Amino acid sequence: MAKKSKSSKTTTPEKRGSFKLSKQNKIILGSLIMLFSIALFFAFLSFFFVWQDDQSLLSEFSDRNQEAKNILNKFGASISHFFIFKGFGIASVIFTFLFFMSGLKLFLSLKSTGLLRKWIWGLTFIIWISIAFGFFARKYPLLGGMVGFEMNDFLQDYTGKLGVFLLLLFGLVIILVRLFKLTPDHFTEYYKQKKSAISKEFKNEPASETFTEEEIEALIQKEEKQVVVDTYTHKKDIPVLTTETPNNDFEVTAPVQEEVEPENLKMEVEKIVEETEEADNLASKLVDDFGEFDPTLELGNYKFPTIELLDQHGVTGGITINQEELEENKNKIVETLKNYKIGIAQIKATIGPTVTLYEIVPDAGVRISKIKNLEDDIALSLAALGIRIIAPIPGKGTIGIEVPNKNATIVSMRSVITSSKFQKAEMQLPIAFGKTISNETFVVDLAKMPHLLMAGATGQGKSVGLNAVLTSLLYKKHPAEVKFVLIDPKKVELTLFNKIERHFLAKLPDSEDAIITDNTKVIHTLNSLCIEMDNRYELLKLALVRNIKEYNTKFKARKLNPNDGHMFLPYIVLVIDEFADLIMTAGKEVETPIARLAQLARAIGIHLIIATQRPSVNVITGIIKANFPARIAFRVTSKIDSRTILDTQGADQLIGRGDMLYTQGNDVTRIQCAFVDTPEVAKIVDYIGSQRAYASAHMLPEYVGEESGTSLDYDISDRDALFREAAEVIVIAQQGSASLIQRKLKLGYNRAGRIIDQLEAAGIVGPFEGSKARQVLVTDMVALDNLLNNEKN
Repeated sequence: MAKKSKSSKTTTPEKRGSFKLSKQNKIILGSLIMLFSIALFFAFLSFFFVWQDDQSLLSEFSDRNQEAKNILNKFGASISHFFIFKGFGIASVIFTFLFFMSGLKLFLSLKSTGLLRKWIWGLTFIIWISIAFGFFARKYPLLGGMVGFEMNDFLQDYTGKLGVFLLLLFGLVIILVRLFKLTPDHFTEYYKQKKSAISKEFKNEPASETFTEEEIEALIQKEEKQVVVDTYTHKKDIPVLTTETPNNDFEVTAPVQEEVEPENLKMEVEKIVEETEEADNLASKLVDDFGEFDPTLELGNYKFPTIELLDQHGVTGGITINQEELEENKNKIVETLKNYKIGIAQIKATIGPTVTLYEIVPDAGVRISKIKNLEDDIALSLAALGIRIIAPIPGKGTIGIEVPNKNATIVSMRSVITSSKFQKAEMQLPIAFGKTISNETFVVDLAKMPHLLMAGATGQGKSVGLNAVLTSLLYKKHPAEVKFVLIDPKKVELTLFNKIERHFLAKLPDSEDAIITDNTKVIHTLNSLCIEMDNRYELLKLALVRNIKEYNTKFKARKLNPNDGHMFLPYIVLVIDEFADLIMTAGKEVETPIARLAQLARAIGIHLIIATQRPSVNVITGIIKANFPARIAFRVTSKIDSRTILDTQGADQLIGRGDMLYTQGNDVTRIQCAFVDTPEVAKIVDYIGSQRAYASAHMLPEYVGEESGTSLDYDISDRDALFREAAEVIVIAQQGSASLIQRKLKLGYNRAGRIIDQLEAAGIVGPFEGSKARQVLVTDMVALDNLLNNEKN
């Protein structure tokens, strides 16, 4: 606890460099300005009637025996003489409205948005009116004031009367267009409306004279006819009855009741013009004038990689069907099941690149679990590397037995990229993994996964799978649309992608290499992505949208102003090649930001791909599994590892070399991963890297870890200008963190981190405690004042 000061008098030092008014001071100052503007208005109004009488009193302002006729006496006469006679003439009245608006905003504590613009246009209008009256009414100098008179003389000396007139006309055009938003289209539309109204008026002249309802009733009684008169029927469309009296005194026109067919009635339908928001009109006009915003325009000549950069790997045709092998496997399956008294009603084979699926329909009364338990026996009879039984196949009334082919077919990345399923994929982030057992190209959207976990034993195809993912995106997306954050603890798997750093990669501002290999920079990068996520969510909130797709669509339609911080947001794909190494060395410091990103980053376009060769429970934790619904399992060594990855067994029965199981929910799909060799990746990145690129890699937000805090003392004179405000924020919130200061005071993370260090040195907050917030050592504002006052003494 801080010691109490001996003096009972406590004073709160004023904030240095702060000119913010309190609410009470705003009310006082606002009311003063409003009353001054009202007094100014009546003084100006009175001046126009009595200015000649008060002219002689201006030099005797200090004489209390003299009295002016102005409604505000000598003060009104003097200030009116200054503004109107020596100033801008009658245009000076505008000053009263400007002062009143300024005082009203202060009085009601309204935001001063647009006030500066009103003052600028008000002064412009005052000057223009003064010069205009000085030009057109030189005989009445009071209208334009001395400013208008002198400005006209000055301008006429150089441009003549015609030049001054043209300058005034140009000023009027600027005011009408910029201030009142008038364009020639408004006058043209007004002329067309007037012309149309006049022509309609001449066309619709009345054909005959009509009488009142009482006169018509009298006529009906006289003729002794019961005629129902509809006074609201259109005169032009209903026949009329004309009756003349013998004396020809008058003519009566009355409607006769007659059945009128609906098709004879002409009805004019008025078109209703729907109101649109001003912002939409502006956005539509910008789109009409300049087209939609194109994020790819900066690299407009960018060429996507050609298909010739990928190899065919010796396979030109499709899958070769070995009829003898199929028949042999079928007989062995039927014979093995028959030995255990299991009959088969039907069997069908589906040939894949590396595995053939045999679908069997057992006889009635056979239990599925009985077939499931014969997995090892069937594998023994087939002498296969490993079989997998699916009992039953989801969505089908069959049992599947997957048997590896003796001669596997390589699925090349070229065959997958050239497939129509990938080329015509309408997805945000399409990824072609390979081919299924039915030899169909398997394409998924990373944006809908939204994150992917890849695991498997060493040498079973994880790195090739990562290359297949990155290759798919390079062939489909422009550099402006997607950015990669590549983390490679092994330092050798992803180094090839350094060549496309200025096209596709993202990195920290102070980082030299775009491929992150150092664990400290990994932690900083993950936390920087969390900051980027928070910043993007703030942009989505301001734009009133829910996800990155809606935001970018709105930005392309020019409905979001870049001056308000809005920008086109590329997708960010985070790839970690060996997650187990990070967990071993950094632990919670890595797992926590990854869990945050996995939980929240989907809507703002940040997607994670994590690969590991050690699928144990201390690496793939419950938090990781809960936030990664899409998972890929390559071959593993045990059923336990398979369950850790997929929550089911089966990965232990894969044959390796890219054979994998993919799940996104309940269904498990077996896929042969497309093979893309290192030389192919090198050719692709060389092709992209040789083209014109951005000035630098995409920069992530700067992040400085709180562990940089120090217990060393800081010189009071070197403290940040916002040190006092930051201390108050921390004490009031009783929460010591740099992110709180960053949000409340709208600072960058570096500056907020330095202030936290200074607060620690001053004894206001405690030391860094890992993931926990720092302890606040000062309990209230009184204790803070005492602490800071004691430092000064």
